[in-house]
Amino acid sequence: MVIPIELTPALETRLRHEAQQLGIPPEMLARLAVEDLLERQQQDFREAAQRVLDKNRELYERLA
Repeated sequence: MVIPIELTPALETRLRHEAQQLGIPPEMLARLAVEDLLERQQQDFREAAQRVLDKNRELYERLA
């Protein structure tokens, strides 16, 4: 999927600079940043759900 996005000149400059420092195209850095954001949000949800399950494990076992 191709999603065109509009960046401010300042963001474009930062993206190009960071990509150059990493030795990758700016488009790849943008894609990797989106992947990282989505994975982090998914991981945060999993961790929060696991904390709730762990905290209430005894209650769930009694209700089962």
